Amino acid sequence: MAYDDDEMTSPPHPYADLEPPPPDVLPRGEAYDWFQRAVELIDAGSPHPAIELLKRVVSDEPESRSVREALARAQFDAGSYAEARDTFEWIIDVNPADDYAQFGLGLSAARTGDLGKAVEHLALAAAMRPDISHYAQALRGARATLAAQK
Repeated sequence: MAYDDDEMTSPPHPYADLEPPPPDVLPRGEAYDWFQRAVELIDAGSPHPAIELLKRVVSDEPESRSVREALARAQFDAGSYAEARDTFEWIIDVNPADDYAQFGLGLSAARTGDLGKAVEHLALAAAMRPDISHYAQALRGARATLAAQK
């Protein structure tokens, strides 16, 4: 589909002009119930609706690292790498020793083209948890890609 220069460079969001869903379509229960449903959606391979639920949970529980981690996972799985990077950075700001957040930030940085940052955070994750082989594997891949670009 072609767009004029005056229009946005990306296609419009489908159904953007529709009214929001009625309240009976939203999950029932507390923030924890929404969180649980969102994790189920992530695990089932449906990150987009999980993101929407988790954004609501974040507004209710803004300091919850577990909610932010689930949001970052969903964002990454949905291909929203810059957003995932920002969410993983929030987690690391709160807890720099979170190896999973370091790993997620490294992968997200690699997907956004910032290989220097990717190597830094993947190295931290691999150093924190040398027993997790996919941390080291991701680090080797990022280092090789960075070396090939030089």
